[in-house]
Amino acid sequence: MLKGRLGLEQARIPHADRHGLLYLDRGVLSVEDGCLHFVSAGGSLPAGTYQLPHQTVSALLIGPGTSLSHDVLRLLARHGTSLVAVGSDATRLYTAPAFGPDRSDLARAQARAWADERQRLAIARKMYARRLGEILPHTDIDVLRGIEGARVKASYQLLAQQFGITWKRRAYDRSRPDAADSANAALNHASTAVRAAAGVAVASVSALPQLGFIHEDSDQSFVLDVADLYRESVTLPIAFSVAKRLDEGTDESVDRLVRRAAAREFRRIGLVPKMIDDIQSLFGTTRDDADRSDHP
Repeated sequence: MLKGRLGLEQARIPHADRHGLLYLDRGVLSVEDGCLHFVSAGGSLPAGTYQLPHQTVSALLIGPGTSLSHDVLRLLARHGTSLVAVGSDATRLYTAPAFGPDRSDLARAQARAWADERQRLAIARKMYARRLGEILPHTDIDVLRGIEGARVKASYQLLAQQFGITWKRRAYDRSRPDAADSANAALNHASTAVRAAAGVAVASVSALPQLGFIHEDSDQSFVLDVADLYRESVTLPIAFSVAKRLDEGTDESVDRLVRRAAAREFRRIGLVPKMIDDIQSLFGTTRDDADRSDHP
């Protein structure tokens, strides 16, 4: 708690998240006496009234069940605090206007790395090492993709066995999205949720989503790169745990089950902050570095 500043001693919100993201849901956000006030109905925060440290928060993530006044937008714009509409615990990314810190150091580092063939490959190898737990000696991106693809297939089979579900193969028909079996359907929704979290992380550091190092064609290529860092550790366990519940019989939809499971897991491990750390480490930039550059 930052006592003695802007009434923060009364805020009762731990300010331990050094990335400056604050998630709010199920409440009313307004401005009183020039300060942000949030009246929680008992969602992510216990029911009560909170005074928010908007000048020290880089972005407010607005979850389901939240309403706000026009004065909120005016105050946030004045202090350079972004507002992002998300699903529960960032399992969806709906809109992010004027999102990101007031600096471009990471975006410039990303652009330089992407434009240089050797650096681009080095970043890709770094991301594969992060996923696979070892630095591969190969320097051909197609070879690296092949190795990664084979290991992902093995991960599918291994996790399916651990959760006791039947796994045939990865299959997704865009023309018939509801035709997938329970495991593939859950995997589709889990992948969407993790991509949303990656989108929040990429936007929060003003990285360039179009400049991917493993993915290339999508306008969200770098978002997909970051999301894939957590395929085995987050996406697959969420998907297969939900597939297990579906196979056991439940009245809830696969989308609802995945959203709930993803929100719990994202909150438990602090997924978005972890992704932000990953992005900064890829390009050798940190918040401390940026702070020093802003204050020579």
